[in-house]
Amino acid sequence: MSTTLCELLRARAEAEPDREAMTVSGVGTLTFAEWQRRSDAVAAGLLGRGVARGERIGLVFGNADWLEYAVAFFGVLKAGAVAVPLSDRLSRADTDAMFGHCGATLVLRPGELPTAEGEPAPPGAGDLAQILYTSGTTGRPKGVAATHGNLAHGWGGRRRPFAHSRHLAHAFPIGTNAGQWMLANAIGAHPAVVTLGRFTPGRFARMIEQYRAGTVFLVPTMAIELLAAGAHTRSDLSSVLLLGSAAAPLPGKVAAELTTAFPKATIANYYTSTEAAPAQTVMLYDAQRPSSVGRPASGGAVKVATADGEPVPAHTTGEVWMRSPTATRSYYGDDAASETVFRGGWVRMGDLGYLDEDGYLYLVDRESDVIKSGAHKVSTLHVEEAVYQHPDVVEAAAFGVPHSALGKAVAVAVVGTVDHADLRTFLKDRLAPHELPHHLLTLDALPRNHGGKVDKRALREVVL
Repeated sequence: MSTTLCELLRARAEAEPDREAMTVSGVGTLTFAEWQRRSDAVAAGLLGRGVARGERIGLVFGNADWLEYAVAFFGVLKAGAVAVPLSDRLSRADTDAMFGHCGATLVLRPGELPTAEGEPAPPGAGDLAQILYTSGTTGRPKGVAATHGNLAHGWGGRRRPFAHSRHLAHAFPIGTNAGQWMLANAIGAHPAVVTLGRFTPGRFARMIEQYRAGTVFLVPTMAIELLAAGAHTRSDLSSVLLLGSAAAPLPGKVAAELTTAFPKATIANYYTSTEAAPAQTVMLYDAQRPSSVGRPASGGAVKVATADGEPVPAHTTGEVWMRSPTATRSYYGDDAASETVFRGGWVRMGDLGYLDEDGYLYLVDRESDVIKSGAHKVSTLHVEEAVYQHPDVVEAAAFGVPHSALGKAVAVAVVGTVDHADLRTFLKDRLAPHELPHHLLTLDALPRNHGGKVDKRALREVVL
């Protein structure tokens, strides 16, 4: 096993210099030799500018810039500095706040990479490598710091993942944990990674067909858009043998529909967080357990416990904890928050859930999303699963809004042609009275953050 991704890139470049590592559809291709040579030049350029080890370097790139971003990211790491990747879709105020928080001394953008001659000294496994900012859907974004050893854990073995594929297709944005996972896949997995500058269902499906991708990764919202647009009926997706969903829970109805859209694919739901990676659970779609997010993988562990970490019995709702198989991450510059979330190798996920008798994990809700309505606690995930069952609902999001008598009441935003009165009747047999929505609204699209997650704070503002 390699101790750093930098070492793994060097090994791939030496063994397979002309092999395709990454492609952006319609933009270009990066081989391992080019990746190694160009990132060495960036590292030397940074060192020539006086960049010191441990210095934080901001990276602001768009999805069409994946190739240059890959070069910049490894140039920063090879220089011994710390990469702080952000999407170029963030506002200037958000970008300035995040770079101000971590003390970034330099920001690199497309076309602005310094280069020079030289071969930098490699970083160590215990050195800080990356700071990723969380999406901030439940509060102020936090910078999650990871070492080189954390990023490289599990990579570099004799067997490379996804060996059934020549290409692995994804559309994850830069600056997200899922996007960084794809960057690692480009170095450590068997297939070349292919992506596109801007996701649309039709473009994504055509890319899969063009490259005959055997492995595909997306987020649930992309799956929903692809199905709603019927893109799977206009492109040949028969090459896909593994379809992975990450970054958010995959509704059971959507998972079932994906088995039809991708007839040869195994549907896998991956559950982790920016804080917990590389720990994760994986669930291969099972009609008997359509809403489970699976069991631990990658050498980690999961438990459902009290706030103090004491495990609770099967089928008892509690806090979800994950144990990292390697050195855990931490919140950069926030020891108090780190002590709350990272405990003895375990990470509090911020989710409520339960384990069944076979160890399969089921999520009940984000702790911050649970609606306390009168004397009841309502799971927004449970409400959403019921709403999704209506055939005219394309997408749904449940959230709490203020109520004069109950404290909070359930609101549901839907995308689709469903009639509100019909939906209320439909839900009466599927939800308890306190779970039924007090407010229903139809939108053309649900508001999302740059990582593709539904922004429920923005939804509350629509209702209020």
